[in-house]
Amino acid sequence: MSTAYTYPGVYIQELPSPVHSITGVATSIAAFVGYTARGIDNRAQACYSFSDFQRLYGGLASNSEVSYAVQQFFQNGGAQCYVVRTPMYYASSSAVIYAQAGFGAGQGGKPGLLFSALSSGVWANGQVLLDVDVQGLNLNSGTGGDPLAFNLTVTNLVDGTKEYFSSISLNSAQQNFVGVVVNDPDNGSQLVSVDTTNLPSSPTALTVTGIQGQALSYTLVSGVNYLESVNSILAGSATGTTASAACGLTLTLPTSVYSAGTTPTITIIGNNGLIPQTVAGLASQLQQALNTWLSINVQGASVVASAAPNGTNTQGVRVNFLLPNDPDAIVSFGAPGSGNDIAAALGIGSTAAPTSASVAHYALGSSTAGSNYTANAASTPTGLPQSNQLIGDPLAFSGIYALQKVPIFNLLSIPEAARAQAGNPNALDSGINPVEIYSAAITLCDQQRALLLIDPPPNVNTVSGAVDWKSNTIGVVDPNGAAFWPRLRLADALNNGNLRSFAPSGLVAGVYAKSDGQNGVWTAPAGISATLNGVQNMTYQMSDLENGALNPLGLNCFRTFPIYGPVLWGARTLVGADAEASQWKYVPVRRMALFLESSLYQGTQWVVFQPNDERLWAAIRLNVSSFLQTYFLKGAFQGTTPDTAYFVKCDEETTTQTDIDNGVVNILVGFAPLMPAEFVVIQIEQLTGQAGS
Repeated sequence: MSTAYTYPGVYIQELPSPVHSITGVATSIAAFVGYTARGIDNRAQACYSFSDFQRLYGGLASNSEVSYAVQQFFQNGGAQCYVVRTPMYYASSSAVIYAQAGFGAGQGGKPGLLFSALSSGVWANGQVLLDVDVQGLNLNSGTGGDPLAFNLTVTNLVDGTKEYFSSISLNSAQQNFVGVVVNDPDNGSQLVSVDTTNLPSSPTALTVTGIQGQALSYTLVSGVNYLESVNSILAGSATGTTASAACGLTLTLPTSVYSAGTTPTITIIGNNGLIPQTVAGLASQLQQALNTWLSINVQGASVVASAAPNGTNTQGVRVNFLLPNDPDAIVSFGAPGSGNDIAAALGIGSTAAPTSASVAHYALGSSTAGSNYTANAASTPTGLPQSNQLIGDPLAFSGIYALQKVPIFNLLSIPEAARAQAGNPNALDSGINPVEIYSAAITLCDQQRALLLIDPPPNVNTVSGAVDWKSNTIGVVDPNGAAFWPRLRLADALNNGNLRSFAPSGLVAGVYAKSDGQNGVWTAPAGISATLNGVQNMTYQMSDLENGALNPLGLNCFRTFPIYGPVLWGARTLVGADAEASQWKYVPVRRMALFLESSLYQGTQWVVFQPNDERLWAAIRLNVSSFLQTYFLKGAFQGTTPDTAYFVKCDEETTTQTDIDNGVVNILVGFAPLMPAEFVVIQIEQLTGQAGS
């Protein structure tokens, strides 16, 4: 607003609007907690399709209940979920949970850099590779370069994922310090972490992986650059560019990879062949010849040769092999029995020793060790996660508490909490305590305004057992939860399509998501429209009378009907028993309340620190009423008029002078929820025939 009116004329003022639109939050974002084949431990990551889950967590695994639950979620209409991978159970305190590799000179004889897989388990042993190079870097401190700089490539051989971190440094005073870059939670590695505790204050530059040939310098003769040292060996003169004889080398591979008996001789440039006069050209010729030989003699092996910096303004040939089942092998070259020695010419052989010859790659958990390179293999776990791993630690944000870092989730599925024994599908795993897990999970759901989907234990396979489970042993009574029975049988893609019994919570979450998208969160996600895609049978097929014994207890049942097939046939919360007479008896009523609470919580943040007077109260009433009116028009409330469907009260009655003095503004919101038509009564009367008048 203008501070003073000084000249005659028109002044324009922009006034703040009292309208702050409230947007409804998502209602069907699912969260899954449990073991997966791969993936970062105890970190919630978003998946928008099963392909995302396959990329981040390795896809289906026969011992991963969560992998099947996520697949069923997306098959039945789910669109977004978070997954938290919990590590396996290790009985020994000395077990190595994460595969490691350490290299570089460090303090106390220890490696300066210790890399660990972010995903626990033996799967990472020899499957996560680290490569060090200095391509494209200025290592000359005299010209502003960093002699401690290097490039790091991290490769996951299982799925081919590569991460590249260029120009990072061992200098802890730099912004691009390796510990800062690799461990950054947003832009850092999703495969490994690095511990720099043992890095000395004055570190030594790292040795590049693979074979680094000697520096090859150019000489200008009559306006033409020649690689004189190469030409002298291969052509017989410093300026010759045609091979005087076949130019070859011998290749020594580990016997585990190639055990043909003799060291093979490989021709790189034939007799009278042209000799490239660039380091890059020589590297390309070498790579092509080696890969041709490997493709015939060592299936799955490959090699990369490149022109790499070696000294100031000089380059040498760098060679990196990737050998199957031996990724960190040390490979060497030697002189051929006859002809010209190209290994000596390139400075990569025994006659002219290379600048450095390290392992082809540093491999996490590999059994082979090289200079300044140690590897600790991940130990074999004792078994699948137990209750403690699934629950986790709230201070460490592990287990279910990793979900405290996600913006919002609405449905929580923990199929491992009802995990069956590996050899007995009708017995509960001895390492699992469902009551302990669900008790912690329901508390989290109360805090996050989410609904817990409770799976039936595998040993509950009769109606009487289901009655006892829901009435006595379920251990959780809370409106933010719903229980389901029986377990469902679907085809197992990893077992030739044979039927397998599954916990239903993942599939239910998908059905809820589909129902929300089609009908709204205020409608019951049950009935003939709540079909169960992929379900071929159930562990128990119940009758109407048996269903009638379980429904009054608040246990949601699965039924199979002619024409419609398998469906979800119940929509009650854990306090949905008739005897409890709870206002939160029905799932749609409770989920609608949670939706309104979350939406209003996020949509009224603008109120904080505003002057607490009638103008603020009027703005609150306007915005909240506008939000509720939108859903009244969609048919989300009972009542034919807004006055009978909802109310918003925020005035001097809800906010007293004492509240104002304490900085409190109270908003009272009420709504008339839609109740599902659970019982449809059809009365039929027979009319007797009457004679016409």
